[in-house]
Amino acid sequence: MKLKIFFLLLCCTWFGAQAQSLTGNVLIKNGTVLTVTKGTLENTDVLVKDGKITQIGKNLVAPAGYNVIDASGMHVMPGIIDAHSHIALSVVNEATQPNTGQVFVGDALDPLDVSIYRALAGGCTTSHAMHGSANAIGGQCETIKHRYGTVDADALRMDGAPRTIKFALGENPTRVHGSGNGIVPRTRMGVEHVIRQSFAEGKEYMEKWDAYKAASKTKGFRGAPPAYDYRLETMADILRGNIIIHCHSYRADEIYMLLNVCRDFGVKKLVFQHVNEGFKVAPELAQFGAMASVFADWWAYKFEVYYSTAYNAAILHKNGVVTSINSDSEELIRHLYHEAAKTQKYGGLTDDEALAMITINAAKQLGIENRVGSIEVGKEADIAIFKGHPLSSYTIPMLTLVDGVVRFDREKDADDQRIYVDPKGTTDNATFHKYFHNHENCLEGAEQTMVKLFGFN
Repeated sequence: MKLKIFFLLLCCTWFGAQAQSLTGNVLIKNGTVLTVTKGTLENTDVLVKDGKITQIGKNLVAPAGYNVIDASGMHVMPGIIDAHSHIALSVVNEATQPNTGQVFVGDALDPLDVSIYRALAGGCTTSHAMHGSANAIGGQCETIKHRYGTVDADALRMDGAPRTIKFALGENPTRVHGSGNGIVPRTRMGVEHVIRQSFAEGKEYMEKWDAYKAASKTKGFRGAPPAYDYRLETMADILRGNIIIHCHSYRADEIYMLLNVCRDFGVKKLVFQHVNEGFKVAPELAQFGAMASVFADWWAYKFEVYYSTAYNAAILHKNGVVTSINSDSEELIRHLYHEAAKTQKYGGLTDDEALAMITINAAKQLGIENRVGSIEVGKEADIAIFKGHPLSSYTIPMLTLVDGVVRFDREKDADDQRIYVDPKGTTDNATFHKYFHNHENCLEGAEQTMVKLFGFN
C-alpha cells in the first residue's frame, strides 16, 4: 500500500513538473539591443535570471552556470508578438450558431504543431491563438507562448494573460449563417442585431446574478440562484470589462457600427482585426480608445475587402491608434519583421515605430504589455537575435529565446527539426507509367495496373 502511495505521489510530482514552464539563466553579450521603448543600445549586454531580464548594461558578468550567448555584430530585440494567429489549432470555427461565446480554443491546443517552431524561426515568441470568424460572436481565444518541444498543451498557455474573444463583421457570418443555414444574420444589419441582442441578454443575466448575490448576504435569505449559462456569463464578463473583444472587420461603416454598439453598452476593451478600411475612421477609433491589428498589404481577395491601402498602418498610428501588424497565417508569421518594415516604405515610420507594431503594440492589444513586448528590466526574457537589422531585407534570424530558454538556434538545431528539404539531396520517385507516357493521358492504364498489382475489381 505504501509503495502504491509513493508511486502515486511520484507521478503527481512528475506531471506537475511537466506542466511548469522552463525558465533559463543566460547572458547575452555585446549586442545592439533594440529595446523598442527605450531606444537602441550599442554593445550592450542583457542578463536573464529565471526567465526574466534582471540587468541591461555593458560589461556584465555571467554568474556561474549561466549560458552565455555572444551577440557581437548582431541585433537583439524583443520577441515578436502576433496578435492574430491560428497556429497550434485546427478546425477553429464552431459555426453552429451566431453566438458561440461558450467555447474556448484553449481546450484544443496542439503543442506538436510544427508551425510553432517555424514561428520561432522568424523570431516570433508569442501569438494570439484565435477562434475563426464564422460567427458574429465566436469563441474565446488563448494567448500562447511558443515553448516548442513540450508535449503538454498547458505549457503553451501564457498564465495570467487576459481573456479575449473573437467577434466578426461582414460576409463571414452572413455567408455561414444567413446564406448557409437560413438563420440570422443574413445581412450586415443582422450582424449588428446579433451583437446587440447578445449584449442585452448578457446584461439581463448579469443583473439577475448581481441581485441574487446581494440578496444572499441578507439574514434568512432562502432564494434560488438564477440558472447558470456559460454563454451568457461570457457576455456578462465582456460587459464587466473582463474580456477583450478582438473583432474581424474590413469596412469602415461596420467598424463604426461596432464602436457605437460598444459605446451603448459601456464596452471599452475593443481591438479590431484586419481593419482594412480603418484609415477612413482612424480619428473615431482613436477617440473611442479602440486598437487595430492590421495586415501590412493584403486586400482585394474578396469583394468586401476590395479597397485598402499599404499606408493603413501608418495612418492609424499617426492618428493615435495603437496599431499592430499580424499574420493570420502559419507561413507569414515567420516574416512579421518584413511586414513591419513595409511601414517604412509606406508611411515613413521610424525603426522603433515599425518594430513596435510587432512587439509592444501587439502586447498592449493582448493586455500583456507589462510582461513582454520590449527589452526592459523585470520583463520576461522573450528575445529574438538577428544577424543584420530586423527591418532589413537581408536580415537572418539566428536565435529565439522564450523565458530565457533557447527554442530556436539556426546553427545548432537538427536539420530534420526544420522540416525542410536539403537542396543537394536526392529522393527516389516511385511512379507507375508506360513508355511514351505523356501528360494528355496521364491516367491511361491506371485501372488495369491497380487490378494487376492489388487485385482490385
